[in-house]
Amino acid sequence: MRDAYGAGRGQALLTLCERAEQGIDAAQYNLGLMYLDGRGVPLNHAAAVRWFHLAANQGHAKAQFCLGVMYGQGLGAEQNFGEAMRWYRLAADQGNAEAQFNLGVMYGRGAGVCQDYAKAMHWYRLAADQGDADAQFNVGGLYANGNGVPRDLAEAMRWFHLAADQGHAKTQYKLGFMHYMGEGVPRNYVEARRWYRLAADQGHATAQFNLGMMHYNGKGMQQDHTEARRWIWSAAKQGVAEAQFRLGTMHLNGEAASQDYAEAMQWFRLAAEQGHAAAQFNVGVMHVKGVGVAQDFVAAHMWMDLAATLSPERAERYTESRDRVAKELSAAQIADALERARTWRPRTWSEIVETIGDFTFNRSQE
Repeated sequence: MRDAYGAGRGQALLTLCERAEQGIDAAQYNLGLMYLDGRGVPLNHAAAVRWFHLAANQGHAKAQFCLGVMYGQGLGAEQNFGEAMRWYRLAADQGNAEAQFNLGVMYGRGAGVCQDYAKAMHWYRLAADQGDADAQFNVGGLYANGNGVPRDLAEAMRWFHLAADQGHAKTQYKLGFMHYMGEGVPRNYVEARRWYRLAADQGHATAQFNLGMMHYNGKGMQQDHTEARRWIWSAAKQGVAEAQFRLGTMHLNGEAASQDYAEAMQWFRLAAEQGHAAAQFNVGVMHVKGVGVAQDFVAAHMWMDLAATLSPERAERYTESRDRVAKELSAAQIADALERARTWRPRTWSEIVETIGDFTFNRSQE
């Protein structure tokens, strides 16, 4: 069966190539997709561009869209926003919603063109009217911010609801935030919780954190630190620094879990590495006290100095603590701590994950 199946696939590919060579645009487009994804043929972006070109030049809208993507991202061809715009426009004029959306993105960001929110709205609206949820979300955002159109929160809410009703997680989060803050609608914690939960169930990290904090503070529901910890942990494992800081605080104080200084230190450190000032200060304090980590006044000085630099509103408090630590250090040790702070750089979450594996995440659920 394996040999027969493999032979069947080979014959199908051969037939597709023959049809593409004969100039059939659908075959050329599909062959381009295969080279783009490496399905049934070696991954080859240059070959994908060649086949997309052949189909696009015959007016194949999806191939035109794909060429826009290739030029926009520099895949198989030198990055060229002008060419990307040209091919997107050809596809968009044929009603291709993805191309219309990408034109909106380019005008909204000023990528390869002068930033023009009115033109961004034009293209987003064409895609949104076809039911594109990303476009509906962006149309709502333009109305909410008054970019390219007069600010109209009621109209923003209408478009947000259209996207959210399709299960668009970013929009569900946005609706949760608007209900929580009373932005464009009366403040309603129950509605905020509902929309946050819909987004959180799809893995939206900020929605998970905000939902956790609503459980923690008893907003729109009965206070529940156990449920709060569950959602905050979900956000923290996705790299939300504020969630990591809050989770560290909960372990430090024994909220919804046994008090665990080592676990608290671990979460504070993850947030601190991303530049969270309050977490950096707490890492410093724990190094001073030697709880959850070995006592280390040099490290404490470094983290407190960083916290003071990154948090102007708390700089005085953090600096005073750092200076008290300095009294325990020699001049050489202070110089070492200051040099460490000077050369420190925040790390992205993806960079951090490469060095820690899954242990951090699993332990907190025990």
